[in-house]
Amino acid sequence: MDGGGRLTQSLQRSGKNPGSARRRPRARPMRRPAIERSTWIGRLLPRWLGPLLQFRVPRGAGVAATAVLILASGSYGVVRGGHISTVVEHLKDTRDAVANTVGFRIAAVALTGNKHVTREEILGMVGVARASLLFLDADAARTRLQSNPWIAEATVLKLFPDRLHITVKEREVFALWQKDGKVSVIAPDGTVVQPYVASRFTGLPLVVGGGAQLKAREFLALLDRYPQIRGDLRAATLVAERRWNLRLKNGLDVRLPETDVARALDTLITLDRDKKILSRDITSIDLRLPDRVTVRLNEAAAQARNEALKEREKKGKAKGKGGEA
Repeated sequence: MDGGGRLTQSLQRSGKNPGSARRRPRARPMRRPAIERSTWIGRLLPRWLGPLLQFRVPRGAGVAATAVLILASGSYGVVRGGHISTVVEHLKDTRDAVANTVGFRIAAVALTGNKHVTREEILGMVGVARASLLFLDADAARTRLQSNPWIAEATVLKLFPDRLHITVKEREVFALWQKDGKVSVIAPDGTVVQPYVASRFTGLPLVVGGGAQLKAREFLALLDRYPQIRGDLRAATLVAERRWNLRLKNGLDVRLPETDVARALDTLITLDRDKKILSRDITSIDLRLPDRVTVRLNEAAAQARNEALKEREKKGKAKGKGGEA
């Protein structure tokens, strides 16, 4: 104790030393509060989430989403089931029904040029019964008409609000064409206009063989220069698509060459004028060689000829024996 009765405290017990008053304690690094570290997140989140938080689902959105889902499912089923054409036709029918209701129903159809194709067939190909004039595709209708072998050309004209004008140009019948045992009616260009022969076409000339339908027009035009042969013609057969054989009504076959057919026909006319070759008892005349004509007799004529030759030969032998005696 000091003289005043106070207790003297040890400096070391108090944890202080004389030099500690002059030194500054080392400052510890302070950790940034969590709120300060996330300040930039706090600034950006409102920008990102603000529009989303402010978005309000429109009224009826659930119903619309359900309808879209049902439509998508139905479309998928239509595609997978192969019913697209049926749906398209139904939509077309609905569209035409609406157009007909507002005044575009086809009320009158003018048709010209048809002879072999009936009016009902033409209207069916155009689709008049189902279509409205507003949505009728004239180009497609014309294409359908010209797909018919009888119709060479067609015109479809729409006259609003309710009239339709159709003009067709049909192919002419020209000849009958036989191939593989089947006979068809053909036009001059070789088009098969009818795959069977009606009674009104039985008088047409008959051409036979592959390719004959394409070459018949030129060949029959040549035969027209020889009315006697053309009038007696039963059929003309194209052989190997190169040359023609004629079958006349009396059963006579005439074999023509591949080239210079007119010369061969001139020869045939000359032989008939001089020797009545077309009315004789022969089965065929071969004109394929330019320097000779070969004929074949029928069986009766050939037998009669053989017997005549034998008789002539016997007479010759008997005459020879008499001369020797």
